[in-house]
Amino acid sequence: MSAFPNPFQNLDSSGLPPGPPDSALPPAPKKSRGRVDIVREKSGRGGKTVTVVKNFVGIGLPEKEALAKAMQRSCGTGGTVKEGRIEIQGDQREAVARILTEAGFRPVMAGG
Repeated sequence: MSAFPNPFQNLDSSGLPPGPPDSALPPAPKKSRGRVDIVREKSGRGGKTVTVVKNFVGIGLPEKEALAKAMQRSCGTGGTVKEGRIEIQGDQREAVARILTEAGFRPVMAGG
């Protein structure tokens, strides 16, 4: 006998309906991996517009490169990872935000 008796040990579940199968349960929500800022930059780039994703916390260069590759494929444009930021050519903020949301981040449109 344990120090604390189980209050449910005498309950009978024979008259209860069966619970839902495990596949009917909704998937567990993804844990947010943090806020990232999506900024459209034009200054210092010869008049060209670039979408910049910055302020990543806790992810390394290989994962940033994989995210950049997915963004480039989705947007059909070029891009790079520089100084810990992902840069995608053109104003691609909506597509980039969708990819980041699917990856578990919380994208925030910052600036113009």
